[in-house]
Amino acid sequence: MGEVGRQAHWESVYTTKGENEVSWFQQSATPSLDLIMMQAEPTSAIIDVGGGASRLVDHLLERGFEDVTVLDLSAAALAADKVRLGARAERVNWIVADVTSWEPARTYDIWHDRAAFHFLTEASDRATYIARIERGLKIGGHAIIATFAPDGPEKCSGLPVARYDSASLAQTLGAAFRLIHTQRHEHATPWGARQAFQFSILRREG
Repeated sequence: MGEVGRQAHWESVYTTKGENEVSWFQQSATPSLDLIMMQAEPTSAIIDVGGGASRLVDHLLERGFEDVTVLDLSAAALAADKVRLGARAERVNWIVADVTSWEPARTYDIWHDRAAFHFLTEASDRATYIARIERGLKIGGHAIIATFAPDGPEKCSGLPVARYDSASLAQTLGAAFRLIHTQRHEHATPWGARQAFQFSILRREG
C-alpha cells in the first residue's frame, strides 16, 4: 500500500470509529511508558511515531516530560488527541505526516513506535522508514519499537503486517542499532481478544 492509500485508510479508521473501538486501544499505555522511563529524563526529546489517538502522550505530560512530539499520518487522530488534552495540547509538537516520506527537522533522544513499523510489508517502505530513524534519532539515543510477535495476528485493521521477534527486528534495522532489551507483551483488545507483541529497545550506535 502506498502513502496515499495508507493515509486514506487511517483517516477512515479515525473518523468512523471511537478510540475504544479499535483493537490497539490502551488506557494505560503499558509497557511503552515503562520502557521510556527506563531510558529517558524529563528533558529528553521524545517522538511517538504513529501515535494515532494513543494516550501515551497524556502519561508523558503527567510525568513532566517537556519535549514531546507525536507524528501520525491521520490528521483526525491527532485532532482527537488535542480535544482530549485540552490546553495541555499546546505543550506537544504535532506532526501530520507519513513517516516513510517525512523529513526530520531535528533529532530525538527517544523514538517510540508501537505498531506502526509492522504495517510496512514492502522492503522499500521499510528502507525509507529506517532512513528516517537514522536521521531523526541521536547517536546514543534509543528506539523503542513494538510489533506483533511471530505468533501474533497476521493482520490488523484489515491490513497485512510483518511479524518480528527481537532478533529479526534488530537485523532488519541494521548495524546502526544494537538491541539492549526485549520483552513480550500480551495486549488485550477492548473486546477481550489477546494479541502477542514484542517490545524491543535498540540503541543507536552510529
